[in-house]
Amino acid sequence: MNIRKSLICALLVVSLPAVAEFTTISRAYEVALSGFRVPATPSSGIIFKECAECDFVTVRVTPNTQYIVNGRSLTLKDFRKAVFQVTHRDTTPVTVLHHLESDTIVSVTVAI
Repeated sequence: MNIRKSLICALLVVSLPAVAEFTTISRAYEVALSGFRVPATPSSGIIFKECAECDFVTVRVTPNTQYIVNGRSLTLKDFRKAVFQVTHRDTTPVTVLHHLESDTIVSVTVAI
């Protein structure tokens, strides 16, 4: 009898984290390069569509925003050069990682 009670208590303790409430910290968007506008300066903003039917939104970038092309971290200047050379903008995916609490962009990733 004690073994059953111990087993039930152990199962309840293990299952408690499963019912915990999760808070979304960041949201990632995958957009086509044709629906994405590159920031002009390290403290400006990017403009993109969250979905194909959505309106454009503007979110602030910071000097800490990471710009990644093909797995390599680049400066904003080099990122802009790489992105402006892409010819197939409709089929080139861009992943934008948006930190919701600070309303800033954490990273922008392009696979060319």
